[in-house]
Amino acid sequence: MRIGILGTGVVGQTIATKLVELGHEVTMGARSAGSEKAAEWAAAAGEGASEGSFADAAAHGELLFNCTAGIASLDALRAAGEEELRGKVLVDVANPLDFSHGMPPTLSVCNDDSLGEQIQRAFPDTRVVKALNTISAPVMIDPIDGTNLFICGDDEAAKQEVVELLAGFGWPADSVVDLGGIEAARGTEMYLALWLRLMGAQGTPQFNIAVVR
Repeated sequence: MRIGILGTGVVGQTIATKLVELGHEVTMGARSAGSEKAAEWAAAAGEGASEGSFADAAAHGELLFNCTAGIASLDALRAAGEEELRGKVLVDVANPLDFSHGMPPTLSVCNDDSLGEQIQRAFPDTRVVKALNTISAPVMIDPIDGTNLFICGDDEAAKQEVVELLAGFGWPADSVVDLGGIEAARGTEMYLALWLRLMGAQGTPQFNIAVVR
């Protein structure tokens, strides 16, 4: 599959590298083509990896991942281009973290709205699926046995496509908890407040949670 990754940070590089290893053709997008971080990633990832602008990555991808900083995601997606996003599945991994007041960060949107919903409203013809935003990058591609992955979105077929793709990351279908429509992104994004405290208490970001019935 041709996949576009928007964002050159740790999350974007981690997901992109795993996708290349799985045999997908991946273009990593930045604000402009020739980004040093994207170029270094593409050179290291080898065959199947390329880099370009946000628009280049969106044009390349049959499916897209938003791995940009949450407070910049809407601008990045606008730069990618509404036409290039139309009809495509967009896996939104971002969280609207606001570091302007120091640590721990707050959320720039919460309670009665979410970044996932903002993206879906801004790009109504894009099939937004919120996923992977409740865990650290290494855990995204190397799941901890017995833990759960949460997804949500308005398009059932899009969610199923994402579940099938993430099975290649090591997430079996029965580990995925579908929370319903994209408004459920409010819950997974606000979980970051607890996640940050758990990380501090444990001294590591390499953890996840399980739903025990």
